[in-house]
Amino acid sequence: MASIQTSSLLSYSSLSSRKIINAAIHVPKLPRVDVSVPKIRTIKKAEELKPRDKTPLSEKNMQLHDDIDEQQNSSNYHALIQLYAILEAVADRVEMHNNIGEQRDNWNTLLLNSINMITLTATTMAGVAATCSAGAPLLALKLSSALLFSAATGMLLVMNKIQPSQLTEEQRNASRLFRNLQSEIETTIALGNVTEEDVKGATTRVLALDKAFPLPLLGAMLEKFPQKFEPAVWWPSQHREGKGKSQRMGKTNGWSRELEMEMREVVEVVKRKDSEDYERLGNMALKINKTLAIAGPLLTGIAAAGSAFVGNDSWFSLVPLMAGSLAAVVNSFEHGGQVGMVFEMYRASGGFFKMLETSVESTLEEEDLERRENGELFEMKMALKLGRSVSQLRELASKSASYRMEGVFEIDEFASKLF
Repeated sequence: MASIQTSSLLSYSSLSSRKIINAAIHVPKLPRVDVSVPKIRTIKKAEELKPRDKTPLSEKNMQLHDDIDEQQNSSNYHALIQLYAILEAVADRVEMHNNIGEQRDNWNTLLLNSINMITLTATTMAGVAATCSAGAPLLALKLSSALLFSAATGMLLVMNKIQPSQLTEEQRNASRLFRNLQSEIETTIALGNVTEEDVKGATTRVLALDKAFPLPLLGAMLEKFPQKFEPAVWWPSQHREGKGKSQRMGKTNGWSRELEMEMREVVEVVKRKDSEDYERLGNMALKINKTLAIAGPLLTGIAAAGSAFVGNDSWFSLVPLMAGSLAAVVNSFEHGGQVGMVFEMYRASGGFFKMLETSVESTLEEEDLERRENGELFEMKMALKLGRSVSQLRELASKSASYRMEGVFEIDEFASKLF
């Protein structure tokens, strides 16, 4: 009986454990849901019913904008590349004018020293020959003196024709103006948004500078002794489409009626005081340079001819001595004092004031105020170019206006305090 009970207990426990395991792993069944799968034909019909023009239209618009931006970027990039090429050419011209200016300054020094040495040597020979008796030594001294004076005359003719000191000043001015253009191009590139107008403007300015300050001597050298003093011109001519006085009131793009009147008064002062003064000084320097350029070779030529009369116990023996000494003095004053450089300095200064007049007049002739340079910026640039502050420039304009109202057309003050 005990064994039967034990086996029944074991079967019961195994049966109950199976029920517990089956209950633990039993997963309840989910309710059945009918899901209808659409047919392929229905999907195609739905796609056909969708509007087809919305997405392609937006894509076309985006592509159109991308094309426009790409064209603008490509044009700006092309203009930027061109401007960089012009910048490289300008930098090369700066170096060229610096090198040639140093070379021509050496010409002035070396030629002046050589000619003076030749002239003084010939004068000394003529003086020694005057103390010699007739014979072979006298003839040799006379011939040597005549040859040296003739050589000095020929060298002086060439030197006075090319005026090395004036050429040096031309190269200095050209180098300074090309450096100014170089800095302006670099500023334009740094600000960005380079256009074809910037490229054209830089190109015309480079060509104008090349024409105003040529590098070669033969065929392109500027006239060193013109009939009349004329200011240098190194800027391109400016053509304005819209002309006429603006009648708009108020302030637009920094411009106002008061500012326009101020600029006109400043230009009148520049014309009546600064430009006239530099024209007077330029004509004076031109006359002095012409006189000295003629006197030097003339004196050495007289000394060469007078060498033939040395040793004849007459006052003609003094001619080569006096003429040679005076020639050395004249040459030293002309080329040592660099009178040609002074004339070129006056010519460049007159051109600077002429450029200011042209800049103001061409700006005021533009009727569209939006196309002008900003008025406040223009006023500040004008003041700095004249070596003044903005307040001093306004005081100058008001003083000029008050003088004109009183009937006095010339004030007692120059517009420029810089030079």
